[in-house]
Amino acid sequence: MKWIEPQKYLNKLKLQEFPQPEIIQLNYPVLLCHGYGSMSMLMKPSPMQDSCMRLRGFGIHAFAPNIVPYATIETRAHQWKDRIEQLQQKYGYTKFNVIAHSMGGLDMRYAIQNDGIADSIASLTTIATPHHGTSLAEIVLTTPELLKEKLNELMNWFGENVFPNEKSNAVAAVEQLTRNYIEETFNPATPNHEKIQYYSISAAVGKGTTHPLNPILRLQNQLIYQKEGINDSFVTAESAIWGEHIGQYSISHLEQIYLQVSKERKPLVDKMWLDTAKNLQKNNL
Repeated sequence: MKWIEPQKYLNKLKLQEFPQPEIIQLNYPVLLCHGYGSMSMLMKPSPMQDSCMRLRGFGIHAFAPNIVPYATIETRAHQWKDRIEQLQQKYGYTKFNVIAHSMGGLDMRYAIQNDGIADSIASLTTIATPHHGTSLAEIVLTTPELLKEKLNELMNWFGENVFPNEKSNAVAAVEQLTRNYIEETFNPATPNHEKIQYYSISAAVGKGTTHPLNPILRLQNQLIYQKEGINDSFVTAESAIWGEHIGQYSISHLEQIYLQVSKERKPLVDKMWLDTAKNLQKNNL
């Protein structure tokens, strides 16, 4: 019988002096803004719920409210403004560090420029936001008209049932995510505000990389790669860069908000959120 050294296993039981998550002290609370879509709302209270709780684990005051899932940038921006004002009235906050995922980053850029909330924002960090558009939107819009119409009706019906406070418009939102609209209309009209710090995070998996991707997303990942290059299955690494680029991560668009994350890959997502929080701390935000 092989002798098993007990000390080897006892070492694994040694207690750390401080096993809790590191406290990250920020000057301002964090508002998390979700992107396009609502399927994740069937599985959790908010698309950004897990990310929010990750930040709260660091001792950060973080909030992840919901807004209309399928609507134009302008409509969604107005709702983010309302959420900011609600939190200010309830807790007395003056400013927020906004961390926005995907389309949420465009919403907040618009809100800062057009909705009079610049004085309430200390920083905007965007994660995989299509700042230069995404060819995936163009692919969706090439769907045969009848099918596109039916899909629009279905998505609007679903969106208005999970969030009945605002009328949805799924196709209009997709049209605003195309490269042509973002580069020729949105960006020229939506410059950065001089008093706000802008940061961005990009990602790439699948085709053109050595990093794995859920097979369900493989086709769209390859189609985007053919048109634009490496991507996270929704947005290219290049399109996601805006302001000061924090870094590129090997996690998919859905993994970034803790969807379809395996146990083995969860530490990669955890690290992205830790790095995001520490960047705010480093910059005295």
